[in-house]
Amino acid sequence: MNRVTIYDTTLRDGTQSEELNLTCEDKLRITRKLDDLGVHYIEGGWPGSNPTDQLYFKEIANYQLKQAKVAAFGSTHLPSASPDTDRNLAALLASKAPAATIFGKTWDFHVKEALKVSLGRNLELIAGSIDKLKSGFEEVFFDAEHFFDGFKANRDYALSCLAAAHDAGAHTLVLCDTNGGSLPGELAEIMDAVKEKLPKARLGIHCHNDCELAVANSIRAVECGAEQVQGAINGYGERAGNANLCSIIPVLELKMGRPVLGAEQLALLTPTAQYVSEIANLRPFLRQPFVGRAAFSHKGGVHVSAVMRRPATYEHIDPTLVGNVRRVLLSDLSGRSNILFKAKQYGYENLDKENPVVEDLLALIKEREKMGYEYSVAEASYELLFFKVMGWSKRYFTFLNFFVLDSKRLGDESPHSEATVQVRVNGKEEHTAATGNGPVNALDRALRQALEGAYPCIKNVRLKDFKVRVLSGAQRDTGGTSSVVRVLIESSDGKDRWTTVGVSHNIIEASWQALVDSMNYKLFKDDPQKWPTSKRRDEEDEHD
Repeated sequence: MNRVTIYDTTLRDGTQSEELNLTCEDKLRITRKLDDLGVHYIEGGWPGSNPTDQLYFKEIANYQLKQAKVAAFGSTHLPSASPDTDRNLAALLASKAPAATIFGKTWDFHVKEALKVSLGRNLELIAGSIDKLKSGFEEVFFDAEHFFDGFKANRDYALSCLAAAHDAGAHTLVLCDTNGGSLPGELAEIMDAVKEKLPKARLGIHCHNDCELAVANSIRAVECGAEQVQGAINGYGERAGNANLCSIIPVLELKMGRPVLGAEQLALLTPTAQYVSEIANLRPFLRQPFVGRAAFSHKGGVHVSAVMRRPATYEHIDPTLVGNVRRVLLSDLSGRSNILFKAKQYGYENLDKENPVVEDLLALIKEREKMGYEYSVAEASYELLFFKVMGWSKRYFTFLNFFVLDSKRLGDESPHSEATVQVRVNGKEEHTAATGNGPVNALDRALRQALEGAYPCIKNVRLKDFKVRVLSGAQRDTGGTSSVVRVLIESSDGKDRWTTVGVSHNIIEASWQALVDSMNYKLFKDDPQKWPTSKRRDEEDEHD
């Protein structure tokens, strides 16, 4: 069984994704993270196309990567040039990367209509470009662009393009499903034809996800003999994206028994996926298989009860294998098992399901979710609620009053928002005022001013996301603009992220609830005395 290598193209093909832009420094940071993960090749960019990629190859030469090889990307030389005079090939050679990948046309339609050369001339472009690059790189890969479409249109010509690349010395022929329209069955048939024509060629696969089949096609290609799989972290890429390496890698490792990274580095997969999305400034896909935050989350009481006894009842793998965690969500679907699971996370190891407080919590959750609260999302608000029910009585501050003024006068470019807040902190009344970009921002700034003197750590809290939703199911008599609204606030202190919730007919009041919970949660999670009495008693009993 041949070894399968992983070729990551996040930094090149992935950056063609809508809303994804990376600086040279971003690319360098992601390169180091991918190297830690253990991918075999990292496509750094196209040095012949833009200054950022040229700078990347200049800078990456100063780094000693532990295991990955950096590849430079480009195309076959221009029809109007020769291999010796082509600027694109010259830029590839100047990159000094260990490996090079060039793409060439294999679909006669593209040769005639896009490249506008004869079929014979295109074969010369492929062979001449690879021959030119062989002396400058350890490995040269040929990306057979539109190969599957080309094969279906003109089988003999598509195969002749591969033969030209192979005869010129390409180390791997990468079959590209560039339009993402192939089905796994036809892909397998075509790969069998390639192997029959070129039995000694080393094959790779590069799939796009236009039919939601990029991962399935990549896996099928490996089953058919592909030794290199190209794709991107989180499936980033043009249109519907590239094959998602975050799914391909664990399927190969855990489902097919094809070691590509090894167990220790496979456990870095989820942190790597999160890191790349953070650098790209893109919100992670919640339901992404294997590495998504919801990939191993359980909400229904029956599910949770079973998972607590035997995780395999509702989980296809142990989430820790890919660096993820099991999560139990709280909602009106919850049962006692949900409460007990969360209690263990908070240190209450010995809380019994027959304890009346469990039933009280369950009833309270269902009552509040009926009002519009969403604790499956706002876990920080639930944690505060849990400890309050369990007897945590410490108050970091006491609300006294808030007042919000929002005005707009004729001639004003934008509304004016001002808020005053009165709270009692450590026995002292604080009365602060602030302006802001809207009433919620003004409230946030005024509350911070009131708390920062006693709690300097509040300065580190940043609001990351703010969502408002009208709850039609929670409407009372009038509906419309007087409907109940739910506000979700996501906050961060640079180390952790947490979400809090507020619900009210009044959007300012709902926002205030979520803001207060956010500040309280920061103070609570940093409080060294927050651990439950039950846990301390267990430790004291053991000491006695």
